[in-house]
Amino acid sequence: MKPGRELAGPMTRRRFIRISGAAAGLSLAALGAGFARPGRAPPLYHEWRGVALGADASLRIYHPNAAEAGRMIADALAEVRRLERVFSLYDEASALSRLNREGELADPPQELVELLATSARYARATGGAFDPTVQPLWALYARHFRMKDADPNGPSPVDIAGAAAKCGYQRVIVDAGKVAFAQPGVALTLNGIAQGYITDRVAELLRARGVTQTLVDMGETRALDAHPAGRPWSIGIKDPRADDRLLATLALDNQAVSTSGGYGTEFDAAGRFNHIFDPATGLCAKRYLSVSVVAPTATCADALSTAFSVMPVERAVCALEELGATRAYFVLMDGSMIERGV
Repeated sequence: MKPGRELAGPMTRRRFIRISGAAAGLSLAALGAGFARPGRAPPLYHEWRGVALGADASLRIYHPNAAEAGRMIADALAEVRRLERVFSLYDEASALSRLNREGELADPPQELVELLATSARYARATGGAFDPTVQPLWALYARHFRMKDADPNGPSPVDIAGAAAKCGYQRVIVDAGKVAFAQPGVALTLNGIAQGYITDRVAELLRARGVTQTLVDMGETRALDAHPAGRPWSIGIKDPRADDRLLATLALDNQAVSTSGGYGTEFDAAGRFNHIFDPATGLCAKRYLSVSVVAPTATCADALSTAFSVMPVERAVCALEELGATRAYFVLMDGSMIERGV
């Protein structure tokens, strides 16, 4: 599970994917008649780039009216900012920060209740491999490696066991009127799913406004319909060992993709300890270099790429089928890749 990176200071995680295509890298530029349908004006390409929930983010819209496209982008970013005030651990006033600080939250935002219920579903389906309560483990490792003379072998087994004892998605009590923790010391992070959820919310906002042929990336990537050129969107999975090399190129059409890898955020200079934890052991994930999942929604892809990082391949494939995802790509520690689909 990917916990909140905020306790160690603001960090923007490394990107695991590369978005390619004829329009990549352009901004507010007309694509030309090659993408126009007969009898219709050619669409315009509009792009925004920035940061959402500590991750690089971007929004690509194809729309014939530049002013309307600008309004849609502004509305989408307003929605992102609103949801960050629910899920962010940077913001001490966010709903999630208040819940972690106080141990309970009355009249929680509907989005928090919804995402916690969704998180519990993924936790059950993955046998607890996805667990939003691993924040105590993050806090432990972050504190340890901030110490001047930190043991390079990491926190002690006793300290790890103590932090792991505070984890467990069953320790979160959720209903429409209140969210509470069943014992002291529990803390939540939604960084293993919130980027996907926000990506989906932006995508649905745009779809409701009549936008198609759009690529949304608010930390995870979701394609609405096909590329304006009449082909799927091309998304490349980067080699964790060589940032300029692709291991695979995926074709997305009304699908989403998420990649998780420990190398995205590391606690120590040697790279032995990373931000993805196995809730069962309290140890950092070392099974794969990265895991990518293709699913109908970014929420699903985000949660499963996180969970699969600590699961054996064949066990992950069972969850893949149960939860409606379509493909998974496991990059092994030797750099080879296993692909599985349903």
